[in-house]
Amino acid sequence: MGNIITQSPFLMFSDGKGGIYEDETLYTVGRSGWDAFPIPTDEFILLPEGGQLYELPGRRGIGIDVATGEMRICEKGWAVAAFIPPAHTGLYIAAYETMPDAPTLPLFCYTAAGWQDDKIYVPAVRIEKDIRQETEGYHDAEIEVGTEHLLEAYPNNRLIKHLMENCCMTYTCPAARNLALGRWECPVPISPACNANCIGCISFQPSDETIVSTQDRLTFKPTAEEIVEFTVPHLETAPFPIISYGQGCEGEPLLMWETIRESIIEIRKHTQKGSININTNGSMPKAVKALCEAGLTSIRVSTNSAREEIYTSYYRPNNYHFNDIIESLKVANEMGAWTSINYFVFPGMTDSVAEYEALRKLIKETNLKMIQWRNFNIDPDWYLGKIGVTDTGECMGVKQMLELIQEEFPDLKFGYFNPSIERIKGDFEMDYAH
Repeated sequence: MGNIITQSPFLMFSDGKGGIYEDETLYTVGRSGWDAFPIPTDEFILLPEGGQLYELPGRRGIGIDVATGEMRICEKGWAVAAFIPPAHTGLYIAAYETMPDAPTLPLFCYTAAGWQDDKIYVPAVRIEKDIRQETEGYHDAEIEVGTEHLLEAYPNNRLIKHLMENCCMTYTCPAARNLALGRWECPVPISPACNANCIGCISFQPSDETIVSTQDRLTFKPTAEEIVEFTVPHLETAPFPIISYGQGCEGEPLLMWETIRESIIEIRKHTQKGSININTNGSMPKAVKALCEAGLTSIRVSTNSAREEIYTSYYRPNNYHFNDIIESLKVANEMGAWTSINYFVFPGMTDSVAEYEALRKLIKETNLKMIQWRNFNIDPDWYLGKIGVTDTGECMGVKQMLELIQEEFPDLKFGYFNPSIERIKGDFEMDYAH
């Protein structure tokens, strides 16, 4: 643990021209909810490989004055935050004061960051050993070869064309790049439509909104044949193979459940290998049951909260309710499927006492198998404003919440990715070889 520091790192600021500097008169602080707090030094780790820094335009960083110990604003430039790569969960958001004309921040996570001894530190934990999305594992030349190979092998497959030309080569989607490299989790986007209107949707934003979606949404409905054509070879040949319906470039996969069911039945006629997963909002318990009957291995339900009112104000669901997602998790569990939640971590909301109690209830009620502690990619002010939260209530700190949940539910797995069948059935803590 050579990266543990004994004093808080210094605050960083941006000059607005791409230069980032440290301010040695201010220590870094973190934000939880609407407020700024000192960060315990033992919660800092070195910024992991693949992390990067962002300038936050129209925002001034808040720090603790080295001389007086008082909090004050850094007037030297714009605030700075870190993007921390997958497999890590942030414990504090960057703390800043927002100017009246500040633009809305794009859909990324904004973790606090500081500078000490020529190194960048962030308050975060590594929540997952899996290396499936680490930057050093991707080599562009190999990805290009793999992409060309797939496009040649399946010349009439619209889904392969979408995954390779859009997801892999345009957006450098880690899942699509892994497909090009013939390994691990293979993405299967399937639904151009959605039954929720999430505030922070990454594939569709209304034209009058102040943010843009990070990628374009799928525009067609794939057929079961198109899915089976490339997923069977992947399951047969990839190491630790998973195929996953429900991706960032689509709407809600359960709206296409009949096609998914047809494809699962067909896939299982050809191979019993690997795992079949769906990433979903869990809005249709009956569809979940039908998919489990067809051979679905695992389900991951996304949520920003275990509390109905916080969930509903963010997801803005059409024709379904929060209780449906609880029911979907219950049904999947009863049918023997692995159940996870894709839990959007927002320091100051996720670790509030009210949320902690609601999460405990959800775990008990659904017999949940896993929590994927994902960083919430959203402008913090914009999010809290949109869902109408002015006071986030008493909070315990994300790290303490992780510890308390793990203590109470020792069999509940923590992570960041959907586990392979090898992990589900055997050694969950297995380390992935590079």
